[in-house]
Amino acid sequence: MSKPKAGLTDAIGNTPHIVLPKLSAALGRTIVGKAEFLNPGGSVKDRAAKGIVDEAEASGRLQPGGTIVEGTAGNTGIALALIANARGYRSIICIPDDQSPEKIELLRTFGADVRVVPAVPFTNPANYYHVAQRIAKETPNAIWADQFNNVANKAAHYATTGPEIWEALGMNLAALVASCGTGGTLAGTGTYLKERDAGIRVVLCDPEGSALYCHVKTGKLETSGDSNVEGIGIKRITDNFKGAPVDDALRVDDRSAIEMAYWLLREEGLYVGGSAALNVCGAARYARTLPAGSRVVTILCDGGERYRSRIWNREWLVENNCLPTHVDLSFL
Repeated sequence: MSKPKAGLTDAIGNTPHIVLPKLSAALGRTIVGKAEFLNPGGSVKDRAAKGIVDEAEASGRLQPGGTIVEGTAGNTGIALALIANARGYRSIICIPDDQSPEKIELLRTFGADVRVVPAVPFTNPANYYHVAQRIAKETPNAIWADQFNNVANKAAHYATTGPEIWEALGMNLAALVASCGTGGTLAGTGTYLKERDAGIRVVLCDPEGSALYCHVKTGKLETSGDSNVEGIGIKRITDNFKGAPVDDALRVDDRSAIEMAYWLLREEGLYVGGSAALNVCGAARYARTLPAGSRVVTILCDGGERYRSRIWNREWLVENNCLPTHVDLSFL
């Protein structure tokens, strides 16, 4: 029996590793999903948020009664809002208006001061990242979490996610396959695993419209296509992604990710978001390049409930030409 947790943040991490039995049987390789949707805040971003707040408190940047400001696609903001409530801080969250309404409403429910801003390119000063930075500077007793370049994000995954995977799977692990939103999960987890076994492959799974696939393959930050999968994909090298020990990269389109989301629900009983489904799709495709019996782990970033109006809504799927049609795994 586990011991009682000392508050919300003590319950973050130590998420289960779930073997996907039907997918594994079909591939002849074992696919394992780390169930980050079972964190208290419902996503993998709980780890980064806790790491960022812990570091800010330890360094003295975050003072009692202070305010945490962040620009986010939603999940990091949700995690920060809950941690702020638990530790007596305010939270101001900037989120682009192209994110799911479910996440925006959750942020408001959790008491965050939500600033919805236009979804514009990073180079535009009105981008949510820059707006959050300005708000933090203008707000007394506030810090900017800066999840993209604050390496407390990567450090949190090095300290927790990597060791948990190593303890559960250890020397039987062939590869870690995961997408990047800030780069912290892949870089921190991958670095830890590589230090334990240099033979473990660290593989980036990138959506269309992100530049990291080309960066890994050619060294250039080039993009093609676009994606509606929320919270992942970067067009620049963040401080968290810098130096990540990435061995290979693959690209997954929206249609394949959504096909996988519906397949996982129907066949494995897992109700996940688009980034988790994209990760599983990437893990399955990469696993097929490995010897039979290999074990691959990926990240189940969050659950499906935050996307009911998007990937779990028929009208949205039809509008975005992503209506799932497969009853098998032929989309892989």
